[in-house]
Amino acid sequence: MHSRDETPAAPLTDGPEQAESGGPAPCPEAPRERSRLELPARVRRRDGSLVPFDPSRITDAIFRAASEGGMPDRRSAQKLAGHVIAHLRGGGATPSVEEIQDAVEHVLMEGGFDQLARRYVMYRGHRAELRAAKRMLGVRDELKLSAAAAAVLRERYLRRNDAGEIVESSGEMMERVASHAAKAEERFTAGSCAGLTRRFASLMRSLEFLPNSPTLMNAGTDIGVLSGCFVLPVEDSLSSIFDAVKQMALIHQAGGGTGFSFSQLRPKGDLVRSTHRSASGPVSFMQIFDCATAVVKEGGRRRGANIAVLDVSHPDIERFVRAKAGSTALQNFNLSVAVSDEFMRACEADRMHTLINPRTGQPAGELPARRLFDLIAAEAWQSGDPGLLFLDRINEDNPVPGLGRIEATNPCGEVPLLPYESCNLGSVNLARMLRGGEIDWGRLRTVVHLAVRFLDDVIDVSRFVTPEVDEATRRTRKIGLGVMGLAELLALAGVPYDSERALELAGRIAATIRDEAERASRQLALQRGPFPAWALSRAAEQQEAARRNAQLISIAPTGTVSILAGTTAGIEPMFAISYVRNVLGRQLLESNAAFERIARERGFYSEGLMSEIASAAGVRGNPAVPGDVQKAFVTALEIEPQWHLRMQAAFQEHADGAVSKTVNLPAHATIEEVRQIYLSAWRLRLKGITVYRYGSKAGQVLSLLSPPQTSPRPPVSVDGEYAGGCSGHACEF
Repeated sequence: MHSRDETPAAPLTDGPEQAESGGPAPCPEAPRERSRLELPARVRRRDGSLVPFDPSRITDAIFRAASEGGMPDRRSAQKLAGHVIAHLRGGGATPSVEEIQDAVEHVLMEGGFDQLARRYVMYRGHRAELRAAKRMLGVRDELKLSAAAAAVLRERYLRRNDAGEIVESSGEMMERVASHAAKAEERFTAGSCAGLTRRFASLMRSLEFLPNSPTLMNAGTDIGVLSGCFVLPVEDSLSSIFDAVKQMALIHQAGGGTGFSFSQLRPKGDLVRSTHRSASGPVSFMQIFDCATAVVKEGGRRRGANIAVLDVSHPDIERFVRAKAGSTALQNFNLSVAVSDEFMRACEADRMHTLINPRTGQPAGELPARRLFDLIAAEAWQSGDPGLLFLDRINEDNPVPGLGRIEATNPCGEVPLLPYESCNLGSVNLARMLRGGEIDWGRLRTVVHLAVRFLDDVIDVSRFVTPEVDEATRRTRKIGLGVMGLAELLALAGVPYDSERALELAGRIAATIRDEAERASRQLALQRGPFPAWALSRAAEQQEAARRNAQLISIAPTGTVSILAGTTAGIEPMFAISYVRNVLGRQLLESNAAFERIARERGFYSEGLMSEIASAAGVRGNPAVPGDVQKAFVTALEIEPQWHLRMQAAFQEHADGAVSKTVNLPAHATIEEVRQIYLSAWRLRLKGITVYRYGSKAGQVLSLLSPPQTSPRPPVSVDGEYAGGCSGHACEF
């Protein structure tokens, strides 16, 4: 979640948080005798640096803040800003930011805006506390991010010197990433790097788009690995298995995540000819990968992330499904069963299912398909694992089937990849696409176009851990453009997440992003050539216009990137409206900024209400909250599973990759509900599905504290990296 300073404000003034309900009285004209005095030429910022004085920024800051309180038009904000500017005339050649804020406060009191002035004083105090917290973290932040975002920047993203000291600010990080990506432009157009650096940096500094974590962490550094997602092959030999372990360790060290299919490994008890002994099976080797991940992450910049996939016909499938049952094993893995359409039809018809030994290709027994499916549902109910991958559906969209069948995805399931392929991801912040309560479709198209160019450039400036990964990645040039902030956008637009209107709007957004991404990729192909494997692609067979990238759209969970952007995660609904965040050993009451704005604007805000909401997670049924706001600010556990699934389907329809989405369930959900969700996901032609039942996994990101004496219900508690979306399976990584 983001703090109240979600929109990067002008350096001149942070602006009042909002006006009193109903809006202030019209502002009197600025005194004419002062208007003849000269304006300051520059302003001194808190760090001592000087910036040009821009009077319009005072108007912008006041208008953005005061409009939340009902100021009817920009003209009123201009008049109020005129008073501030008039107050500054002749008051000194170079006023400081604090002096300008003092002038705002003085003008508000002098003009009779008492409530607004009091709120402005409180707002300045809040901002001072936020700056102090960032100073404690050692983070310089000119983008006005939240304390949680500053903590994440400190731990993961900002560049350090050899002594471990942070040597860049939040804005400088964006400049570093932008300039590194734009170096690719020089290969095609001499002298274009500087211009694209500015455009890329502006895009990221505005938080309208952010790339995946490895790009933010490693661009312009000695590590240089920028892709977030990798799939590594695991063949049925010790050399292949341990090569994969080594490659995985190098990827995790750089901050990437890895996917594996263990379906080629011979089953437990099968013959090993070289030793004349029995094989230990896929699950035992998965433990080696898990242990290596745990060791590497101790010195890494974020937790190692893996997904293990096993085909539903593998003889060890039941052992795989139970791999996390009643233990702490495989904590660095998500598990997914690769199911076929034939298996799902056998479940519906209650037929037998044949198991196949991958070493021989021969039948190795059979079992009731429905019994196995019920076991999968029961284990998912118990621990959140395994999920399902619908491989037949995935391979229908395999853009280059001539290169092989896809058997695995990245750790959260949104990027199906061939062996050794990698993919760099990026997400459009949908909450930043709203203008006056409506989506700015023109801006959305512009952002998508520039984001595709950025992600394509990243491929050319990235380093890769092995020659095989380098070759496979450049052969298809897959990128994964996704979104974040969907739940916030819907809430601000007054559209309930669990409504037909939300599905219609989501479908239009997804279609627009797909169409513009394809258009951008075709334009790049004209300038730079199509991806090298174009002749083997489905699109080439159908004589479509050439594209630069074999795959374009993947909806990621976004995780910590959402914290930086100050919005909700991926396409997940909000998990909570108000909650206690655990940061730096302190428990801080934090609220969804959009909800708090609306509550203040409409006059039902109070600290008591926010504390009460933190005890309940949501607002539906709360008599202090207007009905339309209750509907718009729905939380994950208040949404019926069908809406989760249909929202995922709305985006999947327009994604050539896949969609990461968790169906969050309350603690009292049943195994049968999980079973029906998995069946419905297949019928909706999703590419994968995961569920998470609240409380089913130790150490979940969001949990309930023990209820205090004064509270009838336990408050919601989140860790420092909670992004405001799901609390379970996918968002852990």
